[in-house]
Amino acid sequence: MEKDGVLVKLYEEGNDQAFDILLARYQSAIFGYICSMVHDIDQANDIFQDTCVRVIMQIRNHRYVDNGKFSSWVMRIAHNLMIDGTRQRRPFVDIADTVEKERILNDPTLLVGNKEMDYHNEQTYSSLAEMVECLPDSQQEVVRMRMYEHLSFKEIAEKKGCSINTALGRMRYAIINLRKMSAKIDLTLV
Repeated sequence: MEKDGVLVKLYEEGNDQAFDILLARYQSAIFGYICSMVHDIDQANDIFQDTCVRVIMQIRNHRYVDNGKFSSWVMRIAHNLMIDGTRQRRPFVDIADTVEKERILNDPTLLVGNKEMDYHNEQTYSSLAEMVECLPDSQQEVVRMRMYEHLSFKEIAEKKGCSINTALGRMRYAIINLRKMSAKIDLTLV
């Protein structure tokens, strides 16, 4: 049985089966952890799918450092996504003190590197949008609903009149196809 680090390296080099082995190895543990934290199967499915996407992008962008703790690294990604999701659901709090608000909004350190990052993001999103156009229609729809409309997989399934598993499967195949396309054009997604 291959070690996790070897499988990550193989996947990084384009061997998609290596990722499938890693996913099979840790899928139950990751999903179980997410379910135990969020107590909502639909939300858990969404977070699990987002975790897989993040792991794929991090490995493909050579951001995984093999320290022998692949499962801990993946769990940390899932945990961070759960925290991010909680933050997004919090109500917006406005800063009442206009002096403090002005100080925060005019902080020059918040502007450093933004133009370069904006350009990079614009190019990446443009390339990604072109790749999405090359997907089969059913996969395009799921990607658009999930990524642009921010629908849960339950909402996607209801809207498309299919099961959640079908929606998840379409997204999985879309991700597989997108990562193959991005590898061909050497697109780095952050």
